[in-house]
Amino acid sequence: MMQTNTPTPTKTYHLTDDDLRLVQLMKALAHPARMQVVRYLMDNPACITGDIVDALPLAQATVSQHLKVLRDAGIITGTIDGPAVCYCLDPETVGWLRGQVAALFADSCCG
Repeated sequence: MMQTNTPTPTKTYHLTDDDLRLVQLMKALAHPARMQVVRYLMDNPACITGDIVDALPLAQATVSQHLKVLRDAGIITGTIDGPAVCYCLDPETVGWLRGQVAALFADSCCG
């Protein structure tokens, strides 16, 4: 019997701009290494890549890739400090994320 490739219907999601931003931020945070970077920056604001590399069991190139994902999502910012980049959490994004997560669960049926 021959099988045909019948296309399956695609579901369409209708998300607000805030929902799309929230999804993007959560996706960026969904990796254990990136969560560790964020936790490290909460305790050690304004540090360079080498500090983060020393704190994590990852190669410098891997840490740099994770920093790029966090930076592209807007969770962290980096400023050039001589030959190094100094990273910190973006306060606007962190505040926005905190408010969105709180609002998401504010009217929870679970209490």
